[in-house]
Amino acid sequence: MTAVTLPRLSWGDPASEKTALLVHGLGSSGSLMWILADALADAGWHAVAIDLRGHGDAPRSLDYTVAAYADDLAATRPEQGGAWDAVIGHSLGGASSTVAAASEPDWTKTLILIDPAIFVDGRDASIVRRSQERAFGDNRLEIVQEEHPRWHPQDHELKIDAVARGSRWAVEQTSAQNQPWDVRADAARLTVPTHIIGGDPEVYSLFTGDVADEVLAANANITMSIIAGAGHSPHRDKPEDTIHQLLEALS
Repeated sequence: MTAVTLPRLSWGDPASEKTALLVHGLGSSGSLMWILADALADAGWHAVAIDLRGHGDAPRSLDYTVAAYADDLAATRPEQGGAWDAVIGHSLGGASSTVAAASEPDWTKTLILIDPAIFVDGRDASIVRRSQERAFGDNRLEIVQEEHPRWHPQDHELKIDAVARGSRWAVEQTSAQNQPWDVRADAARLTVPTHIIGGDPEVYSLFTGDVADEVLAANANITMSIIAGAGHSPHRDKPEDTIHQLLEALS
């Protein structure tokens, strides 16, 4: 398995003592982590967001297993070397960050997972697949606005950009090549403090129910909070609440 070099965007002072890596979800891009990155920069962090393989400006590959995404992340380090002070991963980014942190305990000091795709099968797999099919099938601004009326206008623009620049084949293969999609064993091996910010199950969440109970029970390093009223993308659905919980988890 060959790691690819991931392109970076950054916010804040590169000389800051605190560095964070932000990892987006399936069919998204590093740019779409801007709300969290901006807040971290305001709080004195240097925040770096990457495009995952097959997404945005990142290299394309044939391998779109979560393990391959994780290898790329584990090879991504702060410019000055050493460990990230925090890694913040959403959905697929949360799953691949979990695998990377379990495999390389010195990769990050803290892990924040935003509604992570720890285990995806059955109904959830169908929902994810249909969501991506809709996004790639009709990428007009008015469609994105209609589906996500609460999002910031820049999120609407950047979602369109992410779909335009991303590889539809890569997104399809990410679902196809991860059978089963299951990183619960990796989550159980995490040794760094890990906090999960979940979506509201009453709206929609990938990390909820028996899976969430099992992951939390298996590892005392993992804690969890929920963003009431938010769906699978809390940082876009309820950004202020998500920023508050993120900064609280990092304090």
